[in-house]
Amino acid sequence: MAKAMVVAGVMSGTSADGVDVALCRISPGGREGDSPRVRLIGLLETNYPKAVRAAVLRVMEGEAQTAAEMSRLNWRLGEIYAGCVEKAAEKFGVRVGLVGCHGQTVQHETGAVRFLGAPVRSTWQIGEAAVVAERMRCPVVSDFRPADLAAGGEGAPLVPMLDYCLFRSAKVNRVLLNLGGIANLTAIPAGGGLEDVVAFDTGPGNMVVDHCVGRIFGRAYDRNGAVARRGRVLRGVVARAMRERYFAAAAPKSCGREEFGAGFAERLIGMCREAGGTDADCVATATALTAESVVAAYRGFVVPHFEAVGSEPMSQNRDMGHPVPWKVEICVAGGGARNGTLMGMLREGFAEHGAKVRAMEELGVPAQAKEGVAFALLAWLTWNRRAGNVPAATGAARAVVLGKVSFGSVERCRG
Repeated sequence: MAKAMVVAGVMSGTSADGVDVALCRISPGGREGDSPRVRLIGLLETNYPKAVRAAVLRVMEGEAQTAAEMSRLNWRLGEIYAGCVEKAAEKFGVRVGLVGCHGQTVQHETGAVRFLGAPVRSTWQIGEAAVVAERMRCPVVSDFRPADLAAGGEGAPLVPMLDYCLFRSAKVNRVLLNLGGIANLTAIPAGGGLEDVVAFDTGPGNMVVDHCVGRIFGRAYDRNGAVARRGRVLRGVVARAMRERYFAAAAPKSCGREEFGAGFAERLIGMCREAGGTDADCVATATALTAESVVAAYRGFVVPHFEAVGSEPMSQNRDMGHPVPWKVEICVAGGGARNGTLMGMLREGFAEHGAKVRAMEELGVPAQAKEGVAFALLAWLTWNRRAGNVPAATGAARAVVLGKVSFGSVERCRG
């Protein structure tokens, strides 16, 4: 029988900048079939050591590594994750009963590639969960994506289960937008069920901006969008970049550094230089590309979906005699929510569609904590043998229990 637990959700995303640990108290819903109750206890953010981040980025960008190097990195990350969970538990004075550790995605290829005589789809997250389980002496759920991939899905996005459980509304159409290295959204029609949820990766979030800032200015990221604010958006370059096939592909779909990593970012810088752009113009244009790709995804895929499931885009105001926009909230989380220039571009873009942009904090969850909370919830679902994917979002043939369990302690796993 499901019970309340303190669960640590550990997340390190495609930006590869560090580790977020969200400590949550999760308990069953009040009645059979109710969504679990999730309460955030606290969030701990930790940067990767520079050498570790550099090693992770080399792998993610496809540089050749020996088997020994990959094994060592896997175990090194396991030690880092364990240390972060220990620090979080100590900081907030709790005893962790379960850990959900997403790991670091180093390969995510959902289109079949012929390999050794057969078509293969694959995904790979590293960060040895057995290390975390041993250090914390509690069960750890890791490797969430493969079960969905094996069932025919994209293995992503996996955050929609949290979005549905915590943020659905009977009266408001909600779009939960996460601006990590990759940007992804979950669209939940007002009053809709889990089967009505649509979710997908829209394209680059912070990834291309970070690369441009690092390549040109030697900085890890554009703090509050200060560099982009000084620059000029090269609209012709944005238009050219938006011709990438991924943007027009129908959902469900997912992407990563394979599509929008260093190679893509370098091509974008080259296009900016050809157009006479300055250093700041390159960053401004990369920032605008993120905003444009997100708004285009909303316009092209989300609005038609809301209409298809019965949410009328316009309602006739009988007193005034003219149509009024439907009620849509765009709730933004992730590191990109701290970029004021990007957020300004998004507000401007969504205003044209009558949608209001809100910060995730307004719904009770800090923007940076959301993905960690999501993997805490997914771990709790797995531990209680409940499905964690949303087939309508990932394209899987069925709902499946996600992840693999490292038990850590015989005594504690019996409970």
